Amino acid sequence: MRLRSPVACVSKGFLGAVALLLAACGPKAAAPPAAPVLSPEQQFAALERRYVIFVLKCYPVVSTYLGGSEFDPTLADNDGRLRDYSADGVKDEDARLGEFRDQFTGLDPAALTPRRRIDRNVALAEIEFLLHQHQVLRHQERALDSYVDEPFRGVDWQIQGMTSTGSGTYGTESEWQMVIARARAVPAYLANAEAQLAAGVAAKNAPDWRMLRDHGLVAPVADAEYFAKTLPQIAATDIASAHKDALLGDLQKAGDDAAAAYRHLRKFVADTFFDNPNGTDATALKPEYRADHFAFGRTEYDWALHNNLGLDTTANDLFLQAASMILESREQMIALAREVAKSHKWHTPIDGSGIVRSVFDQLSHDAPRNDDEMLADYRKTGERLVAYARATGIFDVPSEYQLDVTVTPPPLRAGLDGAAYYPAPPFKKTGVGRFYVTPTGNDQALLRREHNKAAMPDLAAHEGFPGHDWHYKVMTQYRDDISPLRWLTPGAVEDSSSMWQDSMASEGWALYSEALLSEPQPSAPHGFYTPEERLYQLRGKLYRDLRVRIDTGLHLGLMQFEEAVTLFSETVDFIPGSCTDARALKNPDKRVSCDSARRAVTRYSRWPTQAITYRLGKDQILALRKRMQAKLGATFSEKQFHLEFMKQGTIPATYFADELLNGLQK
Repeated sequence: MRLRSPVACVSKGFLGAVALLLAACGPKAAAPPAAPVLSPEQQFAALERRYVIFVLKCYPVVSTYLGGSEFDPTLADNDGRLRDYSADGVKDEDARLGEFRDQFTGLDPAALTPRRRIDRNVALAEIEFLLHQHQVLRHQERALDSYVDEPFRGVDWQIQGMTSTGSGTYGTESEWQMVIARARAVPAYLANAEAQLAAGVAAKNAPDWRMLRDHGLVAPVADAEYFAKTLPQIAATDIASAHKDALLGDLQKAGDDAAAAYRHLRKFVADTFFDNPNGTDATALKPEYRADHFAFGRTEYDWALHNNLGLDTTANDLFLQAASMILESREQMIALAREVAKSHKWHTPIDGSGIVRSVFDQLSHDAPRNDDEMLADYRKTGERLVAYARATGIFDVPSEYQLDVTVTPPPLRAGLDGAAYYPAPPFKKTGVGRFYVTPTGNDQALLRREHNKAAMPDLAAHEGFPGHDWHYKVMTQYRDDISPLRWLTPGAVEDSSSMWQDSMASEGWALYSEALLSEPQPSAPHGFYTPEERLYQLRGKLYRDLRVRIDTGLHLGLMQFEEAVTLFSETVDFIPGSCTDARALKNPDKRVSCDSARRAVTRYSRWPTQAITYRLGKDQILALRKRMQAKLGATFSEKQFHLEFMKQGTIPATYFADELLNGLQK
């Protein structure tokens, strides 16, 4: 038997009585100082910080992406963790989210500043999304792509953000220890994934068969290879520590264990869902899992439009409206293609689709001869874009700004087609965003098709300047004025668990940037693009208009999967014929088009509402600009509008448009 300490026994009774006696008989003791009364602003700031720290602790890979380890000292070990997807973990998370919802709801909006009213609404929408995701959709029971991709993404973002330690070496010893810790966390993480997927099977809440094939059978093989071989190879090159051998040994052991866990997950998926794991179509699965199971449904899509994206519309309305927009964009392209062909005296077919295809074919001949030339041409294009912005005054571009174009690192190339942008972690004071261009292996056909010189400006404008690179650099410059909860990507950074509210701002801005360069300016009456370059910008517009039609059509059940693939190919590439027609597929261009279309539609099927954020986000920016012009009249400044928009952070304009306009002075 453990005996209690005599001091512990008397501490409450005897010592408490002595205190009472002294209070009664002696001089009156001074009352303890009253707790300070916090203003609504202070209450919100304290609650906001607790909420952001909680979310980042629950979602360690999101924390890595945002640089959470520098946001608060309690997040220092977050880069060595993965999310707790266990049933108890999700239940505990939901209980805390409910408490935060009550606390944000309890703050009177009328007592808050306009900025804090916006932030309160953002926080409540994020919380509602997460609770809905867990309790209504029970998405954790089918989030296979999240489970498979998240560990790799977490490690990859860690490596991207590592400290330079020498010429060609990266990562301090503590940074590599965090990578090792995260790799060690993979087996338990994937065991929870298997348990959640099993619960989904019991509840008839299984993933779509394409996700089961791609993320259940194919991706785990690649991830096992990454953790067992690629990651140790990267570390062997990058580590410069005196304890390099010990670190490499620990990393290899952790990587091997992670790879074994991925193989175990693959076996679980194969045994649970497949009759023939070597098959590639729906017939490879057991009969009960062969049907399409990706459609979000009308009710859920409309809920997401309202709560997640702040839109006052319906999926059905978007589906119907997109048809005329697609037609208008195609007609613009056909008309411009005729003008381009005439100016060059090119002989083209008579029909509209044939003219567009013929002009694109002619333009493809002016292309880089190899990957080195491609990279150099993108850099020159970036210089042109920046010089145009300075000359026209549409942005206040500092003299030290330049658009860096970087070759995509080998570990990222498998999942990155063409080009992409990776921002620097906004909570960190260091780090540089990267506009990555993926080498083609000097593939002449790919260089001509995707990276010809007429195509480069639109892509560089979207990913680089004045798109993502400029957007994120300006936002991080004003990070102290942007609430940290506006940077959050609830659920995940980029997979089927994502909320996508950030995409409305970031992708909407990038598409707006493409269109902005086509607008006449006082010193540039035809805008930035040549007619040939403008044709590719219109193609980008058509592509995003079509996404609205396909995404809503797929998820409302108004369009079948292969129907969407054919529509994509015929609309964007102007190549007639069904993607299921063997005769049409004898044309190699049609095969390439259909393969590209199928990858795009597969992505849309997994990520409902993400594909619409480009065009709808751009539409929000244009609508806000129009309202601001109307309010300010002759004092309106396009440059100031752009700055004010970017200073709002990565949230939809619907959250802040009214408050922003109300605060303007003529």
